[in-house]
Amino acid sequence: MAQCVQSVQEFIQDSFVPMVAVLCSEDAERVTRKNNLSFPELLRPFCRLTSEGHLRDPNNQVVVVKGLRISVTGINTKPPQTPELQRLLSQAVSVCQPPEGSPANVITAGDYDLNISDRTVKASVPWYSDWKETITQLSSYKYYTATTPWFETYRENFFQSMPASEHEFLSHYLACMLVVSSCEAVPTEQFLKLSQEQHRIQHSGEYTFPKWFIPNTLKYYVLLHDISEGDEQRADSVYEGMKQRYGPQGCYLLKINSRSDATGADEQMPDPWSQYLHKTSIHNPELYEESAVNNAVENDVGAVEDGFDSAARDDMSESHPLQLDQPTETCYPGNNRSQSVDMTRPQKQSSVTPATPRWTCLTLNDHDRIRQFLQEFTFRGLLPHIEKNIRQLNDQLVSRKGLSRSLFSATKKLFGGGKVPEKSIADLKNTAGLLYPSEAPELQIRKMADLCFLVQHYELAYNCYHTAKKDFLSDQAMLYAAGSLEMAAVSAFLQSGAPRPYPAHYMETAIQTYRDVCKNMLLAERCCLLSAEISKSQAKYSEAATLLIKMTSEDCDLRSALLLEQAAHCFINMRTPMVRKFAFHMILAGHRFSKAGQKRHALRCYCQALQVYKGKCWTLAEDHINFTIGRQSFTLRQPENAVAAFRHILINDSKQSAVQQAAFLREYLYVYKSMSQLSGETSLPQLPLPCLHSSQTRVFFGHERRLAEGEKQAATHVTLDQEYDRDLSQLWRELEEQVVPAVNRGTVPVTFQPSQCCLNSQTDNLRYPLAVVEEPIIVEVVFRNPLKVPLVLSALSLLWKFTLKDFSGPQGGTIGETITNEKEAASSKDNAALNDIMDTQVIPEFTVSPEETKVARLKLLPRKTGELHVLGVVYNLDTTDVGSSEDSPASELMCVRGQQNLEIQGPRLNMTKEEKTSVSYGPDRRLDPIITPPMPLLEVFFINFPTGLLCGEIRKAWVEFVNVSAVPLTGLRVASTHPEFFTFGSATSDLTPVTPTAAEHCSAYKTLATPPSVAAVALVSPAAFGVTGGDRPAVTEIPLSRGVLGPGEALQIPLWLRGPDQEGVHEINFLFYYESTEKTAKLSHRVLRHTAFICASRSLSVRATASRSNTLQGGEREQRGTEEKNSSMLVFVDVENINTSEAGVREFHIVQVSSSSRQWKLHQCINPAGDKDSKLANRERGKLCFRATRCRTEEGGTAATSGAIEKYTFADLNLGNEQIVSSTTPCADFFFRRSLPSEPRRGGVSTGSANQMRRHSLTPHNANEDGVTSIIRKCSEVELDIIVLWKAYVVEDNKQLILEGQLHVALQTIGKEVCSLSQKEETQEMVLLKFKPDVPPPISKPSLEQLSHLIKTCLHYPESYDHPFPLKSLCMVPVTLTLSNCSLAQVDIIIDLRHKTTSPESLEVHGSFTWLGQTQYKLQLQAQEVYRLSLKACFFQAGVYNLGTPRVFAKLAQTSAMCETSQQSAMPALIIINGV
Repeated sequence: MAQCVQSVQEFIQDSFVPMVAVLCSEDAERVTRKNNLSFPELLRPFCRLTSEGHLRDPNNQVVVVKGLRISVTGINTKPPQTPELQRLLSQAVSVCQPPEGSPANVITAGDYDLNISDRTVKASVPWYSDWKETITQLSSYKYYTATTPWFETYRENFFQSMPASEHEFLSHYLACMLVVSSCEAVPTEQFLKLSQEQHRIQHSGEYTFPKWFIPNTLKYYVLLHDISEGDEQRADSVYEGMKQRYGPQGCYLLKINSRSDATGADEQMPDPWSQYLHKTSIHNPELYEESAVNNAVENDVGAVEDGFDSAARDDMSESHPLQLDQPTETCYPGNNRSQSVDMTRPQKQSSVTPATPRWTCLTLNDHDRIRQFLQEFTFRGLLPHIEKNIRQLNDQLVSRKGLSRSLFSATKKLFGGGKVPEKSIADLKNTAGLLYPSEAPELQIRKMADLCFLVQHYELAYNCYHTAKKDFLSDQAMLYAAGSLEMAAVSAFLQSGAPRPYPAHYMETAIQTYRDVCKNMLLAERCCLLSAEISKSQAKYSEAATLLIKMTSEDCDLRSALLLEQAAHCFINMRTPMVRKFAFHMILAGHRFSKAGQKRHALRCYCQALQVYKGKCWTLAEDHINFTIGRQSFTLRQPENAVAAFRHILINDSKQSAVQQAAFLREYLYVYKSMSQLSGETSLPQLPLPCLHSSQTRVFFGHERRLAEGEKQAATHVTLDQEYDRDLSQLWRELEEQVVPAVNRGTVPVTFQPSQCCLNSQTDNLRYPLAVVEEPIIVEVVFRNPLKVPLVLSALSLLWKFTLKDFSGPQGGTIGETITNEKEAASSKDNAALNDIMDTQVIPEFTVSPEETKVARLKLLPRKTGELHVLGVVYNLDTTDVGSSEDSPASELMCVRGQQNLEIQGPRLNMTKEEKTSVSYGPDRRLDPIITPPMPLLEVFFINFPTGLLCGEIRKAWVEFVNVSAVPLTGLRVASTHPEFFTFGSATSDLTPVTPTAAEHCSAYKTLATPPSVAAVALVSPAAFGVTGGDRPAVTEIPLSRGVLGPGEALQIPLWLRGPDQEGVHEINFLFYYESTEKTAKLSHRVLRHTAFICASRSLSVRATASRSNTLQGGEREQRGTEEKNSSMLVFVDVENINTSEAGVREFHIVQVSSSSRQWKLHQCINPAGDKDSKLANRERGKLCFRATRCRTEEGGTAATSGAIEKYTFADLNLGNEQIVSSTTPCADFFFRRSLPSEPRRGGVSTGSANQMRRHSLTPHNANEDGVTSIIRKCSEVELDIIVLWKAYVVEDNKQLILEGQLHVALQTIGKEVCSLSQKEETQEMVLLKFKPDVPPPISKPSLEQLSHLIKTCLHYPESYDHPFPLKSLCMVPVTLTLSNCSLAQVDIIIDLRHKTTSPESLEVHGSFTWLGQTQYKLQLQAQEVYRLSLKACFFQAGVYNLGTPRVFAKLAQTSAMCETSQQSAMPALIIINGV
């Protein structure tokens, strides 16, 4: 049970007190009415005695009476009937409510912190996020319980309104005060009249009430003297006569009204009556009627007034929960039943201010006199009277001891004749069929027990009750027996020192007898309340809860609700708190409170139970509780709480059926609409449905692009239908960062802000986005319907706030007024004035299906420049089906208008130490764009743009640029992730034909009719093709007429495309950059994005190898001099058709092979005559051989010529009758834009550099190499690019098409084969993490292969030689060994002729010979020097011999001998020796 202000001992003692009746004369009543009080009301605050009383029991033992309270009431007071009693108790509970300002009580039960107070209406519900802040500091006790003052009020009123019964005497009157005024003419006669009246009431038999304890009732004579009016001497003389007549113990002179009404009216005096006069509504019909009306208001949904007026609520908020005023009812004026309360509890205060002042004639001395009067009456009159009667009853019982069955009971033989006739067993069990006469010994024992109990002699009372219980049970007088059992158990509990254990089974038997046998629920309830309090005081909460739950029934909802609530508190106060049982029984109590009409208490119970059920995934229970809270709150005129409760049901993922959810939604909309009508506010409140995912909001800046027309393909740009890709976004940013420096002379402006057309949760939203006036802003919001019923949103639009600002003025512009559309959105009216500033799109109807997540795209069109803030969305929420009539009354009733705010939390800051140690978030500006002045707007269309190409295929397309804005644009540029894929041609390229239609069947190349011959040579500067400083062109400037594209103008220019070298699908990104002719500080440029996907199919595979030519003819060397030494090289080109014929390719023709280099050129083709080798069908392969020579000085100069170092020599060797000019667009463009093997692909943007463009960079070498290594490396290095141009014959739709293309091969090193298809890179192994710095790499040394190319050797000898061996056995043949230094430094050479071929295979083919003369030479050759050494070979017989046996070792002159390396030998030199 809940904690009570009184202890259980105080509660029981105050429930059973001596009863004293009052009978006043009219004059005496008039004296007390000066203070607006009756005589019983005058005495009521002083009825608890502050000093101890004493009496002696029959054994002459002193009994101490402590804190005795007496009840003084009018003699004519009648107890209410059962129906009226139920109404009065209901009213008492309804009036007693926890004040709103009371401190919160907290129970810690396991993992729960339960807030048990009226604040639970706010603190326990889940929509109150900070409810723990309302919880006060926990009590120091382990189990701290809450108080329930309404239950204590109910209990107090219940005990005080219990009617007096025949089977017990505790509520019978023991004495009667006869009060006469001293102003009476003859007071003695008046006393006689009153005494006779009392005797008539008690003994005439005409009155059922009141009931009297004993026939000889104590009469106490009180002379009431009005000091302000009466004669004090006369009063004293009358009192003296009274003492002589009635004795000093039987009368008293009470003097009151020490002051008149006027004197001291302003003096502040204590008012001890306020806490008693309106304690309950039992005896005050006026206040009861008023409260009953308020109760009816609470239960009436259409009522406007609350249950309390404001004055009463304010007064109650200052009082203690237990002391809420509850007025009393007086059946007779001036004769009210006492409701005495302990004065030692000063916290009780008045909660209702009386209409008229009381105690105006009383002073503090009068208070003392009244207190003294009651003390004299009790100690000198009442207690001696009780003591005398106890002795008399005891003597009567003891005198019959020999004939009795027990010590204090009389025998049935002596007193049996006074009983009613014997009945059957069935009739005896019906207590209505058995009544004892007043003289029966069993009743005498019960009277003695009750007297002892009233004066706190509990031991003797227990013995008497116990004895009477046996007698009653033997007689089957179950009502009497149950009463004796009940009081025996209470007496045993109240005995000091606890001589015997508390007999709980007595109480259980008594309750069962009252309820089941006697059918008396009032007595059963009284017994249950006493037993539960006793069990609670012994910490037997489980037994108390069981007892309380058993007493619930269907006949009284109020009693059941209160007992269930107390049972719930028992569960929470157990040693191991049973929190879920607490919540369950609070729900049951709330339900019974609701049935009893106690809406406020029902709401409180549900709110307290919700603390346990919330957040535990018991969704059905939560929904039921919240639904009930919503309904009760709405009934109690608390619309905010009602809306919040229904909101919680709707926003959570509910497991309810669709029908139930629809009912919840209708209920919510009805409450919401009623609240909005009552409040009358113009601002739109927040709606809970559908759920708005603010963080997923996307904002798009820009207009809708035109769709493709015919062959035109529009640029893809950015749309809301595209998913965000972080890597792709970074790639676009890098492309933009390439273009901006190219425009701004190599630097990025400080104010540079990457263009973001679509903002979402993953983009960088720290800066204010920039939008353009007269261009739409589309906000995509995400709605989710958590219900299983469809939601219909109508008149859906955006809420915004706009600050006008003119950016053309100085210092950033002029700020104007701030405008918002909240009022217009609330009324759903269109405002033309606002449309001139911001055109807001309204979606007429937007349906969200059950459990669907759906996006809505809302458009704003700014008409002025300034700062825009998107606040949220506004709409009408409706449950009507899409096809229903809008004019139906149900649709209008269930349609409400509200809003939801778009509140986006920015990213968490995690840069500084303070940000890392705290939780702070940055701003998210995606909904706060700045509207800038007009800017140009570009649209790009591609004409005849292919989707599939062969690898290396050249295709000509067209691109159209259209300015769709009213502002001219300039500075049009394009950047791409694949600059090798396209070209707009060089500045000198021939642009004819000028239209796509005219160029449909023309070749993409510039061709000349030329028969095959020696290569045609052309000298080209890279600068003509956009290559400066060796960089590949990353940004291409698109030429415009007069440099400007005006408003509405269009421009078409050709675009050449080349298929990627690798097969597969390639994603190619174009970024078009443009600016306005008028520079603005806010938006410097704009970009347009386009993504193209090209499917590349296999075409040809080209492999090339460069070899040194071993021919060094003497005549040529002498004529050309040293600068033409080593000027010849052989190039082998191996071409394979690797096409799989999937594209319908029939065959490839190799139409031309060209070269491009600054030092070498192809001179002639040395293949056999005929063109059959140039045709390659599927999987066929051909090999071509070409002679390459160094460029002449007049053509390109050597590497030492500084003037022509940046120019490339293009040499064309056509294999047919048509020459393709490779030095012009598009062949030369794609050569300079070719991708290098080391360049990255998707994931990074290739920027190009001089080191990549220059040929020597393609040979891998270490930056730490020394000069020797560099000299040796250059000996084997070649800078020669081979361009293979082909035509492919394709059959498509029964038509033959001719495709063109070119493949590039870069020769880097002599003897190393290169391929046009890059080899697949091997996956890199995991590199271990290193914590120490790496050791600097050592200086690289030349490899053996590089060292073997220092010297080129050549043997000169006759192919055949005739010798007569019979005549001369030895044949001597002269041989010349030519040595050529290929390096630019001195080389030391060692020639060893002693080497002989020893392999058996070689001996089988070639014969053995020997060299004559010097067999080892040591020479030194200068840079590029040619030396000829004469040798003699000696043969012994005819045959075929290989003269290529000399071994040549070479090293640079300044290196050690350890670096000597064997040089590559020439091909086999065969000589035929013929015998003659």
